[in-house]
Amino acid sequence: MEKLLPGVLLLVFLSEGMTHSDLGGKAFIFPEESNTAYVSLIPRLKKPLKNFTLCLKAFTDLSRSYSLFSYSTKSRDNELLLFVSKVGEYMLHVGNAAVTFKVPPSPYAPVHLCASWESASGIAELWVNGKPMGRKGLQKGYYVKQEASIILGQEQDSFGGSFDAKQSFVGEIWDVSLWDRVVPLRDMCASCYSGNVLSWQALTYKDKGYVVVKPKLWA
Repeated sequence: MEKLLPGVLLLVFLSEGMTHSDLGGKAFIFPEESNTAYVSLIPRLKKPLKNFTLCLKAFTDLSRSYSLFSYSTKSRDNELLLFVSKVGEYMLHVGNAAVTFKVPPSPYAPVHLCASWESASGIAELWVNGKPMGRKGLQKGYYVKQEASIILGQEQDSFGGSFDAKQSFVGEIWDVSLWDRVVPLRDMCASCYSGNVLSWQALTYKDKGYVVVKPKLWA
């Protein structure tokens, strides 16, 4: 019997219990605060990210801090993190460094978020509901490592774990996409969610704990 390469073994291990699905028209619902409920995503990624664009839609009525997208590696827990520190303040982390974007607060309404970053210039952008929130410098020359644990619903303080219920997401998340390039966000349409690293229309994921998939309520 031929020996499997380490990368193949890793893929087999990660694929156990995973669901491969087109989630168009659906959303992940995180109904209550916990440190046990989350969704793990498996990306199509073979090399470090020199650039990225991350988009997602979410609804929550939380007023405390929470994580929207947690991408952790064994060397850095906040390799790529989109985090809300309080209503109207979004933090984008790359390689454990972070910038904060101030956003006019609009609680109790769904939000369409897109964040992009490029290594060459270090420029990070955040767009909220199709409007730019400015550009800031973050980790110029850095590459986002590819061997990652990607989690929705929790913020990782270690690779794949160490969750804090007080940073958990309660609400709904849908249309998550990740690209390995900077997408022109000015041209981003409300229904564009077919990233080449993570695509909502061809998502490989595993949910754990109290997570429910239902038809989405908002566009």
